[in-house]
Amino acid sequence: MPTIGWFEILIVVAIAIIILGPKDFPIMLKKVGSWIGTTKKYINNIQNEVSNIDIENNNIQKKVDEEEENKDA
Repeated sequence: MPTIGWFEILIVVAIAIIILGPKDFPIMLKKVGSWIGTTKKYINNIQNEVSNIDIENNNIQKKVDEEEENKDA
């Protein structure tokens, strides 16, 4: 996977300033930051839900295994 260095970021920022203008550039940075923050929250929420489902499945499997052991005894 290719990495993005400081020079590439500088080029993207320079092009964005030229296209958006220095007046609107900070506004766009705030919007992009907000989008990134919202996306991180959603991803974190999804990861927590999947983790909870996995924990619940493990607990259910343990109960089923214990019941099977008790039936065999």
